[in-house]
Amino acid sequence: MASSTVTSAQPDRPPRPNLAFRQLRGQRSPAEFAAAVRRAAREIGERVSCDARYVGRVEAGEIRCPNYAYERVFLHMFPGRTLTDLGFAPRSSVRGRRPGPAEDALPARPDRPPCATSETRGADEPYDTQDTQNPYDTHDNNEESDVLRRAFMTSGATVAAASLGPLGLALDAAAAQRPVRRAGAGDAGALEEAVRRIRVLDDRHGADGLYRRAAAPLRAAYALLDAGTSRQATADRLYSGAGELAISVGWLAHDSGRFDDARSHYAEALATARMNGDAGLEAHAFCNMAFLARDAGRPREAVRAAQAAQRAARPLGSARLMSLLALREAGGWAGLADRVGCEQALVRAQAFFGRGRSDADPEWMSFYGEAEMEGLEAQCWSTLGDWPRAARHARRAAELQDPHFTRNLALYSAELADDLARGGRPDEAAGAGMRVLDLLDEVQSSRVHTMLSGTARVLLPHRRASGVSAFLDRHAALPRPT
Repeated sequence: MASSTVTSAQPDRPPRPNLAFRQLRGQRSPAEFAAAVRRAAREIGERVSCDARYVGRVEAGEIRCPNYAYERVFLHMFPGRTLTDLGFAPRSSVRGRRPGPAEDALPARPDRPPCATSETRGADEPYDTQDTQNPYDTHDNNEESDVLRRAFMTSGATVAAASLGPLGLALDAAAAQRPVRRAGAGDAGALEEAVRRIRVLDDRHGADGLYRRAAAPLRAAYALLDAGTSRQATADRLYSGAGELAISVGWLAHDSGRFDDARSHYAEALATARMNGDAGLEAHAFCNMAFLARDAGRPREAVRAAQAAQRAARPLGSARLMSLLALREAGGWAGLADRVGCEQALVRAQAFFGRGRSDADPEWMSFYGEAEMEGLEAQCWSTLGDWPRAARHARRAAELQDPHFTRNLALYSAELADDLARGGRPDEAAGAGMRVLDLLDEVQSSRVHTMLSGTARVLLPHRRASGVSAFLDRHAALPRPT
């Protein structure tokens, strides 16, 4: 991790074990306690990816003060206690600022973190106060979001991608080619964080501009695998992290329209999964391969890849994962114009989704909620040419989408605009298209641009309809994605 621009009030020293937190865990194992934390988070609408490793870090004193999402969860689990009662240090002692009037009090859903005005924006923490286990805990990352948004709006996605720098992995080709010492747990942690950060940047802003920057950490990750490690547990984390990073980089290529590059990265992830006997990684790789095959016009391959993913995923026990994979299969059947096969897969997807979340759900599936399910179903009906039904699902997806994830909001709105245009509702299509155009300062996704261009072509004969001319003129003035 890069050194912080925030001056710590405490000198560097070995962490002090958090005995109070250990006592609260009681007889439960770290994994059991982590599952209880995740359940408590869901009760209050938070999403944290707590695992046994995180619990161990807290108890070892490595995390002196949790981030705001974890804070709300812990205070919900142990009502009447403050952070200091739970064995954590006051934020003032960790973040190097004067104590505020309500040091340990936090509103249920603040508009801004209480220390936002007294910290350097975007700076790394001097200690692990802002836990990196789950960057999808977005409610309290307003400062980071603002910084990244400004970076994208002023200098493009490549500038924002520079925030991958503090993760401890080389970001340039020369660094990736240097000899690597034997890898350790710190390297595995940096690799896992690189995957999370790339996903966050993609969710917020789209893939264009990120892809080339993210390829260098992938090379560095495989250099770590070649360097080897003395502990099997660390080796397993490195293999899993490298495979997940390959999938993330493949998705950036996929969303940027670089289908051949995406196929290569997904194949690399699949090979890594099979070498390490990692069924979860194998299911993830096949899932993305199915999506890519559908987008590349190979629907039968999409069906086969989705079915392979389901075979790999069955022992994992995640109904949400099986739901997503059934939707991937439905997309392939739609591409084959097999309405019956598509509908059967959609029914399975909805049934699995209805079983709810579970502790077995992979971390990478944080994006998959009701909005994504509606959006993927909309794509199926659109492929089958049922424009009214597709528009209903696309509208629902856009309404359900958390506005923080700008790329997905733009994607669902672009799907809605296209379905309305092809369904003979040009004025409504133009309105939806305008909403997409409003988001393009923050989103750089070739997929969204391509969809919007198709909508514009469909609307050309309807220029005299209400709002269509304004949409076409504004779309024509857009800079072409490079």
